[in-house]
Amino acid sequence: MKNLLTKVFLLFSCAIWAQEQPFSKLSEFVITPEFMMGISADANEQFPERDLQKQFLVSFGRNHFQNPQEWAHWLNAPKTGLTIGYTDLGNTAQLGSIITLMPFIEFNTFGRTQRDMKVYVGMGASYFNVTYDPVYNPFNQAVTTDVTWSFRTSFLYRFLETLKADYRIGLTYAHHSNGHTRLPNQGLNSFLGSLSIDIKNPYNKTLSEPKEEGTPLKTTYDYLSFRAGSGRNVLALSFNDKKYVYTVSGEYGKVWNKTYKLGIGFYYRYYEHYFDYINNNESLVQDGREFEELKSAPVWNASALGVHLNAEILLNHIGLELQLGANLFKPSYRFDWRINEGWDNTPRDIPLNWQLGEYTSKFKMKHILASRMGLKYYLFGTNKVPKHNIYLGAHINANGGQADFSEVSLGYVYSFRLKE
Repeated sequence: MKNLLTKVFLLFSCAIWAQEQPFSKLSEFVITPEFMMGISADANEQFPERDLQKQFLVSFGRNHFQNPQEWAHWLNAPKTGLTIGYTDLGNTAQLGSIITLMPFIEFNTFGRTQRDMKVYVGMGASYFNVTYDPVYNPFNQAVTTDVTWSFRTSFLYRFLETLKADYRIGLTYAHHSNGHTRLPNQGLNSFLGSLSIDIKNPYNKTLSEPKEEGTPLKTTYDYLSFRAGSGRNVLALSFNDKKYVYTVSGEYGKVWNKTYKLGIGFYYRYYEHYFDYINNNESLVQDGREFEELKSAPVWNASALGVHLNAEILLNHIGLELQLGANLFKPSYRFDWRINEGWDNTPRDIPLNWQLGEYTSKFKMKHILASRMGLKYYLFGTNKVPKHNIYLGAHINANGGQADFSEVSLGYVYSFRLKE
């Protein structure tokens, strides 16, 4: 799965770059070197001591002030592109360093003419050269896999503008997680300050003048969508091998101005780990235990049903998606919680004296709330509103904000008639 996710993100990275090439003579190319420094939060108790985190990054992007596609107009001419970065975590032996590849979008906060304040949002993949090891590196429980998801949000302020470059300072939150594909997975959270330089049109290319087309008409259209997904996760430290999570989902909604997409839908998920735990008559489902009733229908009880609200920003071939949902049925999450939350309270030298997690308000929230975020690549550009479209997606799914599984999906979209 980690190799597949890496390939998917390479596809998205190439796709983001490729979709801008037809407008390269209308879009300003920008190279942005950036230096960041800050702190990494403790991922667990006895997390290794470390110096300040340092990041060196280079972004390759385009400003879309003259891009004729409608999303560029309605999003106030953002900048899109790729960021490549190196991170020194401040402890070479126990934490190591990171290489990151991240597609990004940078919004003009106060409109296309007011460009002093910007918001950078990126989602990609990272490679760690040092990870958790139960014998040689037991106190670094932040990262257990070589390849992880990476997320970044930055607030940027341009304090100096010249003809050739813009100088900016910023505040950044960065997060790395393997998407629950191996435990422990506490994740790495960082808070940093930054200094960056937007080098504008570094090759001094002559930009073509755009055609005067005026403000696009406001439009809407309805859509119907279906997808099938395949993900992988682990159940617990004692069941730490990756198994599949299968998903089917349907959705109906509306798109405004070929850019803003909002829908409501349903999903069905089947967890191999839940089925195997029930079918293999593991500890908590044995006769006389609190979950023995799950054995009466192991396939059904290894499933989850829910509804969701979906929001997406369409950038022609690329979609940036956030989904919030509610589990209507997910019975096996109860033993999932009891096993995993109990681990922190169980003495390691007395493994038979297992303490199970308690049903707290935190459990209720995570049992109900389901979220999902990721990227989509559409085969046909959404700016032309094709009647039929197909997309490939890469997403991370969560229970109340805690990673549940990583997923690759294939979807179909039917678009109804465009209305002005």
